[in-house]
Parts: sequence; C-alpha cells; structure tokens
Amino acid sequence: MMITALPFLLIYLMLNVALSLCDLKRHLLPDALTCPLLWFGLLFNLVCHEARLPQAVLGAIAGYCAFAAVYWGYKLIRKREGLGYGDVKLLAALGAWHGGSLLPCLVTLASALALLTLGVQMARRRSLQAIKNPLPFGPYLAAAGLICGWKNLLILPL
Repeated sequence: MMITALPFLLIYLMLNVALSLCDLKRHLLPDALTCPLLWFGLLFNLVCHEARLPQAVLGAIAGYCAFAAVYWGYKLIRKREGLGYGDVKLLAALGAWHGGSLLPCLVTLASALALLTLGVQMARRRSLQAIKNPLPFGPYLAAAGLICGWKNLLILPL
C-alpha cells in the first residue's frame, strides 16, 4: 500500500513555521513542537521510505550529539549558554527527516544565514550592538532544512 507523503510534508512545514515564529517571538523552541517534529520525521521515513529509516535514526542521534557538544562545551568554557537546548532538539528532529549526511550542509547554511542577518543588522545600526543580543537560531535551522533537504522530501509520490 502506497501512502502519500503530502500529509507528512504539511506537518513538516507547519511545525517548522510554528517553531520559527515561537523562537522569533519568545526565544524558545518548545518540546511540544520539537518532539513531534522528530517523531514525525522518523515515522515519515518508516512509512514512506523504509530504506532510509536507519539514516533517519542516525541523523537524529548525530544532530542531537553535535549540538549538545556545542551547547555543553560553550557552557563549560563561558559559564553561560551560547546555544539554546531547543536548537539541539531541533537539529535532532531535522536529522530525523533528512538523515545525517545533510546535517553539515544544513548547519553551515543556517550559520551563514544567521551571520548574514547579523551583518545587515550591524550595517543598518552602524554598531556592534547586534552581536551582543541573543539571536534565535531556530528560524535559520528551519530555513536551511527546507533549502538543503527539499529534494529528500519531494522524491516520494505526493
């Protein structure tokens, strides 16, 4: 029985938009949104592309471990957070959808988008104040997930 991928893709988009808006407004990526994104990513790969399930599981683990190492490393060295733990969970969820092989591209693109935004803010204000303010990273991860992973999401029948 072939199950269409469209409902999964709509869930992917809705959860990423909700997470982005929440992070922009409250600097928070709630578990109530990141956890379903992770589980739907695994379910998507199980139901629509069973052969990719091992890569999805490894992607979730790799995403979590990579950003958890950054989170804890920065916190130990600087004695404060440099990355929110919601970002750790969001990268794990994106790894569940796209697999581990896309994570380096995804993180690089998200970082480039965030740096570009900071550069524009600094140029507009003609001040370094922008780099002192917390930057919600979730929207950049979500955008990078769409840009880097669109081919993986659309190879299945809609």
